[in-house]
Amino acid sequence: AFFWLVSLLLASLIWFVSVQLSDRDDSELQFALLGFGAAVSVLLQEVFRFAYFKLLKKADEGLATLSEDGRSPISLRQMAYVSGLSFGIISGVFSVINILADSIGPGIVGIHGDSPYYFITSAFLTMALVLLHTFWGVIFFDACERRRYWCLGLVVTSHLLTSGLTFLNPRYEASLVPIFILTLGTGLWAFCTAGGSYRNVLKCLSCKQEDDSRVMMYSALQVPSED
Repeated sequence: AFFWLVSLLLASLIWFVSVQLSDRDDSELQFALLGFGAAVSVLLQEVFRFAYFKLLKKADEGLATLSEDGRSPISLRQMAYVSGLSFGIISGVFSVINILADSIGPGIVGIHGDSPYYFITSAFLTMALVLLHTFWGVIFFDACERRRYWCLGLVVTSHLLTSGLTFLNPRYEASLVPIFILTLGTGLWAFCTAGGSYRNVLKCLSCKQEDDSRVMMYSALQVPSED
């Protein structure tokens, strides 16, 4: 989360300097600078995600040397999941904090003809971003470990695409639907990257059913008879 905050600070400084040096009366230029700031923010987030990966690799090597069996107690996939989730949570907090502050009033959403679904769509968009960052973390770390640079490119491209789709708001159907399709596809990709498969899902469900049947059988045996 700290690495994400540093990337946001740098992106904000770049955008602020760009605005100060430009013509503030030119609305088209200011909108273009807003898009430029969003793109810079995405790129900096991915750069800091890579820096965090390198830091964790160093820490992983240190933990392996200290352990008795020469193995790190934390796997790379666990670190990737935690890193992505941290990026997602802090990103979601910053995405929704101002919206929640404005929701207390004064005023009513949609009173001037705007969409009344502003808050609910913002919540769904924040949820998608949290999930996407978690999935991107898993894919990104695996790509760095295996040196699959095309995967890194796809992660950065999908991140840029997601950020760009938000500029279609308030046409929420044009932004939310593609973002959720991208979230579903990225989630399946991350699931396969983490070693998941359809066979594993069936095995997990069968184990769950067996556990439920054992619990029911045990409960039945514990019921005292009327005799």
